[in-house]
Amino acid sequence: MTAPDSGQRRWSDHQIEQVIGRLLQIGVLIAAAVVLAGGVLLLVQHGGTAVSFGAFRGEPAALSTLAGIWRGALALDSRSVVQLGLLLLIATPVARVALTLVAFSVQRDKTYIVVTSIVLVLLLYGILYGKA
Repeated sequence: MTAPDSGQRRWSDHQIEQVIGRLLQIGVLIAAAVVLAGGVLLLVQHGGTAVSFGAFRGEPAALSTLAGIWRGALALDSRSVVQLGLLLLIATPVARVALTLVAFSVQRDKTYIVVTSIVLVLLLYGILYGKA
């Protein structure tokens, strides 16, 4: 859609809400499907393995980077597939904020563009550089 001064319709608030709602639904469904597939794969690959509660073993280093998770998921490593699903779940609201920024840009709402840009930068900074 283009700006209203060009003679064409702009996005209505209802249309934006519908698109954002659909994005959230699809994002959560895809993430859930990936986690479910990873869980089934985990049971298939490691379901018969005896569990030792005597020693704590943290996550492998490969599961702490995006590249490692992606490589593992492509190799059908079950833990990597589950981790990818969780990353998709985390990325869904971030994508919502990015889509909202696009919508405000199309509507040329400068105040909301600034506020949404700040929120998006803070989210991305927290995800990429934040320490838990």
